[in-house]
Amino acid sequence: MIQRGRGLRKETPADLVFAPACTLVGADTDPFLIHLYAALAEKERSLISTRTRAALQAAKARGQKLGRHGADVLAPKFKAEADERAAALAPTIGPMITEGLPLRQIGARLTAAGVEAPRGGNWSPTAVNRLVKRVVGF
Repeated sequence: MIQRGRGLRKETPADLVFAPACTLVGADTDPFLIHLYAALAEKERSLISTRTRAALQAAKARGQKLGRHGADVLAPKFKAEADERAAALAPTIGPMITEGLPLRQIGARLTAAGVEAPRGGNWSPTAVNRLVKRVVGF
């Protein structure tokens, strides 16, 4: 972090480029070593880029879809699973909703009844709220 004004702010690449070399690697560092480290870092960046491009081309050649796979394929699947779970829990949670119980109490009752939360563990008010919205149909 760099001290500026009244608070701290993150370093930007420009801060690092214009920082004196002695602050980056030590006051007694030979300028030749600094150039060597910079050249090695540039070479490694180039190798990473080459490997990444090759891996993406190989994936395309195998017919793997790249890009928005999660939004196009996984999200509808997860939404359908959540809707099925909400439909299965509707008879259990419906009376609690009509009673007007707070989300925290509904979660406590679901946990006490042994109903597994979406991510395991206890029911959080957020998880209960999402379930209620699916059951009620918002």
